[in-house]
Amino acid sequence: MNQKELKELIEFLIEKDVTEFELERGDVKVRIKRGPEAAAGRDVHYVTMPPVASPAAEGRAASPPPASGPTAVPAAPPAEAPKEEGLHMITSPIVGTFYEAPSPGSPPFVKPGDPVEVGQVLCIIEAMKLMNEIECDVAGEVVKRVVNNGQPVEYGQPLFEVRPRK
Repeated sequence: MNQKELKELIEFLIEKDVTEFELERGDVKVRIKRGPEAAAGRDVHYVTMPPVASPAAEGRAASPPPASGPTAVPAAPPAEAPKEEGLHMITSPIVGTFYEAPSPGSPPFVKPGDPVEVGQVLCIIEAMKLMNEIECDVAGEVVKRVVNNGQPVEYGQPLFEVRPRK
């Protein structure tokens, strides 16, 4: 299963509102959970796929295989509740890479203390080479950016804390 097939599968599951799915194909096993229960439990599932050789890499000598044995993969820390009462949490609607600005060297879309309106772009999440603009769903003031620029994010992971306007 390649990345394109996996992306199409995830989009199909979202479209059909499927909350849990498992697929085994040879030595590849994929398990997808989404929804409030999956985000709250922070179950982390990894997909092991054989490496895909690019045409440029075929001409180079193969590197030695990695040492066998279990390796520790750091899991994302559990999502913390907002420290201040009444804050609205903006979460990631997709898995990808978080970017605070439209391009390198540009100022960030928003920073703590900035006022925001409904529909205002807060950040970009890159997924499968597509840049997805994440918009604010509440008017108010940005209190905190929870993730760092260039950091991978998961579905449902907190991105911003916003104090809603009263």
